Amino acid sequence: MSRPLKRSLTLNGHRTSVSLEDPFWRAFRQIAEARDVPINALAAEIDAARDAETGLATAIRLFVLNDLQVRLAGR
Repeated sequence: MSRPLKRSLTLNGHRTSVSLEDPFWRAFRQIAEARDVPINALAAEIDAARDAETGLATAIRLFVLNDLQVRLAGR
């Protein structure tokens, strides 16, 4: 299993970083590409929807998991 790596993002004009494992980062990028949305825009959507107690990296992981679950349920 890979260790989390810091990745830079720009959310609403502000630079930030998240620590994500490679598989989550790759899946996150694939989701953004499939939706034809820039990764920073998708991250901003996730950031705006998360509650204050949930970190951005956790919110992205949960988003990726939810996307997978929805796609599997649609099979």
